Amino acid sequence: MSAHAGPAPEAAPAPALAPVLRIGNASGFYGDRFDALRDMLTGGPLDVLTGDYLAELTMLILGRSRLKDPRKGYATTFLRQLEEGLGLAHERGVKIVANAGGLNPAGLADAVRQLGDKVGVPVTVAHVEGDSLPVPDGFLTANAYLGGSGIAACLRAGADVVVTGRVTDAALVTGPAAAHFGWGPDDLDALAGAVVAGHVLECGTQATGGNHAFFGEYDPARLRRPGFPLAEIHADGSSVITKHDGTGGVVDLSTVTAQLLYETGGARYAGPDVTARLDTVRLTSDGPDRVRIDGVRGEAPPPTLKAGLTRLGGWRNEVVFVLTGLDIEAKAALVRDQFADALERGGTRPPAEVRWELSRTDHADADTEERASALLRLVVRDQDAEAVGRTVSGAAIELALGSYPGFHVTAPPGKGAPYGVFEARPVPAAEAEHLAVLPDGNRLVIKPSGITQELAEVEPPPLPDPYPSTATRRVPLGLIAGARSGDKGGDANVGVWVRDDAAWRWLAHELSVERFKELLPETAGLTVVRHVLPNLRALNFTVHGLLGEGVAAQARFDPQAKALGEWLRSRRLPVPVGLLEGIEDPEVTA
Repeated sequence: MSAHAGPAPEAAPAPALAPVLRIGNASGFYGDRFDALRDMLTGGPLDVLTGDYLAELTMLILGRSRLKDPRKGYATTFLRQLEEGLGLAHERGVKIVANAGGLNPAGLADAVRQLGDKVGVPVTVAHVEGDSLPVPDGFLTANAYLGGSGIAACLRAGADVVVTGRVTDAALVTGPAAAHFGWGPDDLDALAGAVVAGHVLECGTQATGGNHAFFGEYDPARLRRPGFPLAEIHADGSSVITKHDGTGGVVDLSTVTAQLLYETGGARYAGPDVTARLDTVRLTSDGPDRVRIDGVRGEAPPPTLKAGLTRLGGWRNEVVFVLTGLDIEAKAALVRDQFADALERGGTRPPAEVRWELSRTDHADADTEERASALLRLVVRDQDAEAVGRTVSGAAIELALGSYPGFHVTAPPGKGAPYGVFEARPVPAAEAEHLAVLPDGNRLVIKPSGITQELAEVEPPPLPDPYPSTATRRVPLGLIAGARSGDKGGDANVGVWVRDDAAWRWLAHELSVERFKELLPETAGLTVVRHVLPNLRALNFTVHGLLGEGVAAQARFDPQAKALGEWLRSRRLPVPVGLLEGIEDPEVTA
């Protein structure tokens, strides 16, 4: 008599998903605080720790590194951080996702495996590649900005560490969130919410009080060493931005608003996974150092990807002359004339671009020599290294005993150095073969989204009723408005926000494009576009062409426009006295 088997036992239920995915950030750029990775792993609970190492300029730096050693081309600092971080992440069950792979994600993945063997930590590594595009003649690098789907595939396959090349900054958050919650390409609202959270995290401590317009309102001790941010992501894509308990910095509506406006443009914030509608973002306070983000709507992504290309643009040199005491303008005119004459007499053609900028840092009747001095900055550029090298430095130094009284320079002129150029172009999504290289070595092709939507400007939203006409005082804009600015290639972005409805009624009508150009005369001849975001009480301005050929070219005094917003805030204009009540500032004038 044979034994009769009973019914097969029921399979154990799959473990329930954690209702919240805690994603932290430990790097906002290549060179950020080295011990942030350790601090984030030891400072409190996390599920995923991300690091953003790739700025536009970084790809040029890595490209030049790869020319010297083809095995490199990635952010080596990340490896040094992992010497301690791998063990800490393994002990705590934290996944690590970083774009530190740069131009060689496969090489970095191999190096992480070797590091795991060296430090005795079992680690499963995967990487994302396929962002590299055919490099056009004359260029050094060409990379498409990929989305988070490849990261998600690597995590679903069990990777402990995922390294990527060029992906969007927000992909470091959308990928882990999609893997955890099971989102697909049709979950547009959830993906858009994660994109917004990712954008807030991507620049590290800029979300926790760093570089914040209203820093003077916080206890200086809290800002001495801001903690890095984290996002508690929910299944619907909503999130709470916060930081580890006991760390420095501040997370409030103002710090999160500032970072939301940073290096964005209009209401549609496009990416490979989704186009997030920034005009639907809702921010609410969720307690001390906690800001909730919800309400974000998503639309299908565009059919193209952004591609970033870098090239060597030529050669540049710089000399800074120090002008002290009286007759500053006349001294500047003399040295400019002498320099031009020296080049002409030398029998060489002048550099293709010669720019002079006089910075009146001097003070009348100054109590120190430095405070009595102005700076005259000469910048030259040319395709020929010799045209900006010894020809320029020689002409400048030969003036030392025959120019204006008190002649000296801040540093001896050099022989010149190469400068780079970043260009952004759209490419069809199908031109980038997005690949997830899984821990077992399998190469999974990530197909572009099957549903796309061409980008178009949204209809301008209605403005609030104007603030009542009333008495005004001429004061700096920054007494009531915050600003944060940055760069995108050769364009600058300035986000301006206020913190209450009354001030918004005034700002929305007062700070037009015309007023913006009036306050910042440097932008007067450029195309400036204004975007209105009523839900954030904010205006976002894009200044096209202000930065020339981009940060690497160093075309202006502030090549990344980091302080453009602070210049705007320092400019005076008539502000209704009702908006200035309770504001104590010695700069307020009648």
